[in-house]
Amino acid sequence: MTPGGLPLAAVRSALLGLPAGPLGVAVSGGGDSLALTLLLHALCPETGHSLAAVTVDHGLRPESAAEAAEVGRLCRDRGIPHAVLRWSDRGGSGNLQARARSARRGLIAGWAAERGITTVALGHTLDDQAETFLMRLARGSGVDGLAAMAPRTRSEGICWLRPLLGTSRASLRDWLAAQGMAWTEDPGNADLRFDRIRARAAMEQLAPLGLGAERLAATAAAMARARLALEVAAGDLARAAVRPGPAGDALIDIAALRSGTEELQLRVLAGVLAWVSGAIYRPRFASLAAARAALLDGRIGQGITLQGCVLRPRAGGRVAVRREPARVAPPVPLVARVWDRRWRIEADVTGADVLVGALGPEGLDRCPDWRARAQARETLLTTPALWRRGELVAAPLLRPDPRVRASLVPPLTPPWEARSDVESGR
Repeated sequence: MTPGGLPLAAVRSALLGLPAGPLGVAVSGGGDSLALTLLLHALCPETGHSLAAVTVDHGLRPESAAEAAEVGRLCRDRGIPHAVLRWSDRGGSGNLQARARSARRGLIAGWAAERGITTVALGHTLDDQAETFLMRLARGSGVDGLAAMAPRTRSEGICWLRPLLGTSRASLRDWLAAQGMAWTEDPGNADLRFDRIRARAAMEQLAPLGLGAERLAATAAAMARARLALEVAAGDLARAAVRPGPAGDALIDIAALRSGTEELQLRVLAGVLAWVSGAIYRPRFASLAAARAALLDGRIGQGITLQGCVLRPRAGGRVAVRREPARVAPPVPLVARVWDRRWRIEADVTGADVLVGALGPEGLDRCPDWRARAQARETLLTTPALWRRGELVAAPLLRPDPRVRASLVPPLTPPWEARSDVESGR
């Protein structure tokens, strides 16, 4: 950690661990992300990186468009390429902040992929670590929830870099003030309806007890080490028990799964479900535990559904985990690039009327040799296809087409893939 400051040294250290080349930064105009952007701009010539910035306008406040434009002006004045991405699909139910956060990550990942950017820097700080720990402690989280954010993580095909996790929010604002820079304060930062703001207020009461941001962040770091040990063990079990399929499904060998402890079994099952569904979060613990018990006891009948997946018994004591056809994403314009949260589509096909959606029964009927692929029909129904006005343009997994390529890029790294230094934060 760099308690109280040294933001320049923290960012330089993070950049020196990256290969030279293009680098993205997410900047909202708030103090944390603005400081990070300016620090990166100062250091990138030294480290061999070319910086590009992106702002996501969620459209949740009347002034958000003007704030995004001001960030763009600041970047242009410094020669930093800048783009504004707008979140237009605000429908749906559930926690608005969580949906906005998920949408922001997806929009930024798409922006980066289009520009050949493989690493995007984020402005999370020491204070964010501590606040997140308190929020999750209040929710009764276990090791995973209480673990600190890693300096580097990989999801959606992007390496997310957090160079400021050891730097306090106050030191960043001191640094900005020393540069004569002003920043935007989101009015939501004073709204006690939000969990994070309540946690921030609670920290002021906890600090005199020795539970300041640095102490809480240190405890979160200890939880991260425990999580890593569990994930390494879960990876060993997953490699023995799980066989992923090329069409985004998986087979679980129940006898092999049974050889692990309950905690590792739950982790492997959750990882398989996330890989098949593209989900970011685990299902509720009670649902996950019930599914694990049903698998081990052979009580899934013709099949059960969980987290957008169908689990069906197969021969030889195995269980197939497939994407649930009724839960796949609706068709989206080809320019979206990522469909159903886990398929990246690269296509040399033009036309605003080209959509990416599920192959479905109609598409499968137009691929008469699909049985030769030795893939389950239920799985193939959920694979990506290109459509134009109801006509099948391409089915990359069934009808190879040099113009179209589909690859799996689920948001989370599956447990059977060995953890790299990126995921472990080492």
